[in-house]
Amino acid sequence: MSGEAEPSSTSGFMTDGPDDVEDYISANEGEPSLPWDIFSHVFELVQKGNRAFRENRFEEAINCYSRANNIKPCDPVILGNRTTTYIRISKFLKRIPASASEYRARTGLDPTTHAELALKDVEKLINLRSNSAKSYILKAEALCLLEKYEMARDVILCGLQVDPFSHPLQSSLQNLERIEVSLTGKRSDNKPERKPERSDDFDCTLCFKLLYEPVTTPCGHSFCRSCLFQSMDRGNKCPLCRTVLFISPRTCAISVTLNDIIQKTFPEEFAERKSENETMTNFGVDLMPLFVMDVVLPFQKFPLHIFEPRYRLMVRRIMEGNRRMGMVIIDSTTGSIADFACEVEITECEPLPDGRFYLEIESRRRFRIIRSWDQDGYRVAEIEWVQDISPPEGSREKAELQELTNNAAEFARLWIGRGKRAASRDRRQFEKLLSVEAMMPSVQDPERFSFWLASLSNRRPHERLDLLRLRDTKERIQQGLIYLRADEPGCPVQ
Repeated sequence: MSGEAEPSSTSGFMTDGPDDVEDYISANEGEPSLPWDIFSHVFELVQKGNRAFRENRFEEAINCYSRANNIKPCDPVILGNRTTTYIRISKFLKRIPASASEYRARTGLDPTTHAELALKDVEKLINLRSNSAKSYILKAEALCLLEKYEMARDVILCGLQVDPFSHPLQSSLQNLERIEVSLTGKRSDNKPERKPERSDDFDCTLCFKLLYEPVTTPCGHSFCRSCLFQSMDRGNKCPLCRTVLFISPRTCAISVTLNDIIQKTFPEEFAERKSENETMTNFGVDLMPLFVMDVVLPFQKFPLHIFEPRYRLMVRRIMEGNRRMGMVIIDSTTGSIADFACEVEITECEPLPDGRFYLEIESRRRFRIIRSWDQDGYRVAEIEWVQDISPPEGSREKAELQELTNNAAEFARLWIGRGKRAASRDRRQFEKLLSVEAMMPSVQDPERFSFWLASLSNRRPHERLDLLRLRDTKERIQQGLIYLRADEPGCPVQ
């Protein structure tokens, strides 16, 4: 991926950049230092990715940054470099004329998907580097690639509030204003426009409501994005004319013009539809969509392949909301879903052209299910969060628990060290051990540490479920040490 065509004047690019990626340095100030072997491995991966980026081998660069991110998540340099690469790929693909595919078929992700992946990374980056002008510029670039110009303007203005004298931010704002003028123009008078009467031309023919996030298919029909792709989960044809559609939720952009017309012409109905959609995507702290598969413990990372239509719908809604769901198993003793489960967050999402998803998951907190019900084919539950019963501060029990945690942490480090030496020629197992070691919680939080310790060894589903139900931190650590001593060093990391 090396040659580039000249962008047109209405390409929607704020700049031709980003120009370059950052060289990796040591751990950020204020964070605990990484062990030297982990840091050197991350350093090598990032520098390899930087070389690939500067030689226009962007897919290789993404792979290196992603491997580094798996070992050291939420590092600002890694996230910034991967964001920069996603944006560069998206711009490159947008510059390629459509006629080029007539001579050579193109595979891989489309420019919209790369822009969305960039946006996801840069949102994390802004949380880490809220005082950096570059973070705001990268986010505005990603939004422009998604044709969300008003949101891009807001981002730049936020950046200027942080650094009012930033020349790059000021230049980006001027470039954005020129783009908006070239795309939309300005009214030559101040006469109020006459709003068109409400008609079914603005209704979705699937839900019979006002179009929300409208998508116009190649055959010329418009539907709510969520309605269309819920329909396409069971077939890839237009619901009206039955034309075969080669589109997916990630590759088919929202019709910006139609969306703006609806939002400005029917503001009250649009607000109602937006509120209705948010109730489906942002479940809040007491409601949780459930993925029925297995028992997971807090502080684990693992991949997930989503192919069932009901869960594809659920994942799309989650990705538009807080990116979190519950992972639960069918309890073999009752034949229904278990009473305890674990919240997981989608940290990486790779949509495929046929509607499937490859996900990277990190487990977070455990909860108890109060009641559950079906919603559009998948389960949703009312939940309550669960924590261990902790001994009082200053008590003898508290001191004993802390001493046990410190001793267990030292044993775990030795166990992982033996595992790394045993896996020195197995790159995948070695990187998995590095990732597990990097996720080790502070010993000052024994409850978090106890779940991390338990995740090092293989457990049967009913044993993991018992650990979720257990509210005694000391007993969980003791069980973790028993299983760890029984396992061969380094082999059973989940």
